Amino acid sequence: MNNLLLSINWNPNPELFNLFGISIRYYGLLWAIGIFFAYIVVHYQYRDKKIDEKKFEPLFFYCFFGILIGARLGHCLFYDPGYYLNHFWEMILPVKFLPGGGWKFTGYEGLASHGGTLGLIISLWLYCRKTKMNYMDVVDMIAVATPITACFIRLANLMNSEIIGKVTDVSWAFVFERVDMQPRHPAQLYEAIAYFILFLVMMFLYKNYSKKLHRGFFFGLCLTAIFTFRFCAVMSWAICWPFMALSQPMQKKSLLQAETPKRMPFSYDYLYFQETQP
Repeated sequence: MNNLLLSINWNPNPELFNLFGISIRYYGLLWAIGIFFAYIVVHYQYRDKKIDEKKFEPLFFYCFFGILIGARLGHCLFYDPGYYLNHFWEMILPVKFLPGGGWKFTGYEGLASHGGTLGLIISLWLYCRKTKMNYMDVVDMIAVATPITACFIRLANLMNSEIIGKVTDVSWAFVFERVDMQPRHPAQLYEAIAYFILFLVMMFLYKNYSKKLHRGFFFGLCLTAIFTFRFCAVMSWAICWPFMALSQPMQKKSLLQAETPKRMPFSYDYLYFQETQP
């Protein structure tokens, strides 16, 4: 009971507002904000390097659709291929076809980050082929902006009460009421703070040392820092054993709506965090 008194009770409504029957949720809004900031950061680098504006204009569309298509296909084909191969149009369109006929707008329920990463890698390769730019130069610029986007994605997870940490007695623990009444580490918040600090470091290095650093440095630093932090998180406060996590249903993630819980056979985050329960 004392732990509960010292904890932060967390149970926000994931829906920000409803517009003509379409639910606009914090998850989708924070994703959009993260992508917007990445757009600004990369655009700044293009202008700083005096790269032709015409080469920057198509980059956003390559990145946006590469991430969206990759994340969507990654979720559908890896986590639930049995369902989506028999409901092909639900994999492509943000709707759910009802058994009695008709359809319901749901947004894209289910986005896999590793699928989005693969989609981004492929889309950047296509972009570089078209613009004749060096692939590693472009990846470096994207890497500088990646941490700020990751920060907002983890804040989106926080608003959805998902990817939570272990039970703890620290005074800043969160009680995720949608999950249980146990005080837990706010794993999403830890990651969001770490990614924001990483973003500040990346911007400092870019502004002061970018001309002295070799090609590929920012890409390597981004990967190393993110995975190092993840490993430290796993070994300290946020680990959940796979056999425990696999017994928990994972909540779908939707770009606009994330409301329908569904059991998944396996998730990368299952090794590290406990997902939400219905």
